[in-house]
Amino acid sequence: MKKPSCKQCRAKGEKLFLKGEKCYTPKCPMAKRGLALHGKSKRRPALTTYGKQLTEKQKAKLIYGVRERQFHRYFDLADQKKGATPVILSQLLERRLDNVIFRAGFVSSRASAKKLISYGHFFLNGRRHTIPSTLVKKGDVISLNPVSLNKAPFKNIKERLEKSKPPKFLEVDSDKLTITIKEDPEVEELDLNIDFPSIVEFYSK
Repeated sequence: MKKPSCKQCRAKGEKLFLKGEKCYTPKCPMAKRGLALHGKSKRRPALTTYGKQLTEKQKAKLIYGVRERQFHRYFDLADQKKGATPVILSQLLERRLDNVIFRAGFVSSRASAKKLISYGHFFLNGRRHTIPSTLVKKGDVISLNPVSLNKAPFKNIKERLEKSKPPKFLEVDSDKLTITIKEDPEVEELDLNIDFPSIVEFYSK
C-alpha cells in the first residue's frame, strides 16, 4: 500500500513537495512538526555510499511519480545517449508530459497532472492525449481540452498562469492556454534537489 505523501516526506527527512501548493504553506505537516530537513535529524544514522545512492533514487521516483521498472528504463535510455548520463536522465524526467503541465503552472502537483491527463483534459499537438508518461520534444504543443475549461480544476486557470513562472524550456500562452516546448530542459535552472550522479552510480554497478 502506498504511503500518504506527507509520510513519504518524513521518511526521507525533507520536503519532496508531493502535494503542490500545500507544501509551501504553514499547513504543511513538515512545517507544523518542525522536523529537520535534508536528513539532518540527529536520530538519523549516517548513510553508507550505497544508502545515499538508494535514497536519491527513491526520492526521484517519489517526486516524479515513477515506478521502478519505468525509472530503470529512463536510465537505460539516458545511458545509451551521448553526453552526461545524469543530465540526460534528469532531462528525460523533466520531459514527461505530466511534469511539463505541472511546471507550466496548469496544476499544483505532478500527481494532479497525471490524473487530469488520464481523464482526457489535455491535447498534444491537437489530439486528445491520455498518457502522462509521454516524453515531449522540442516543437510539441500541449493545450487544454476546450470542454474542460469550465471544469472545477480549471476554473481559475488564467489567474493561476499569470502568477506562475515556468522554466525557460517552456513557452506558456495564458490566453490560448497552450504550452510549447522550446528546447531541452536546463537542469541548472530547475534547481532540482536530487543527486542524479548518485542515481547513475547506483544503476551502473
